[in-house]
Amino acid sequence: MSKKQKKLDAKLDEKESLKQDAISEGVVTSDVKNVKKENQAKQDKKAKDDKKKDKKKKEKKGGLVKKTKETMSELKKVTWPTFGEVVKKTSIVVAFVLIFGVFLFAVNWLLGGLVNLLMGNSFFG
Repeated sequence: MSKKQKKLDAKLDEKESLKQDAISEGVVTSDVKNVKKENQAKQDKKAKDDKKKDKKKKEKKGGLVKKTKETMSELKKVTWPTFGEVVKKTSIVVAFVLIFGVFLFAVNWLLGGLVNLLMGNSFFG
């Protein structure tokens, strides 16, 4: 055996003897309590995970039928607009689309003319 190995063996023996002394004196009881607490915490966590899995399984049950019923109940709560309101709002949307289309056409025409001037052509092409 080498000197290093002898030192390591001596340290291990010393640690084991200290451990035995601590056990005989009852000092390790707190370690046992900590281990019990850790085990209890692990069990609690496992129980929570199991509950979550059970809940997910219950949510998946009756999928399409349940979703259809929920959708129908939500649609009953909706306040639908009248025909006049729909026509009025649709005409506003169409008007804004036309105005924006004319604006984009004008900007495109103007920038196209400027590019033609930069290229040495006439403004209109």
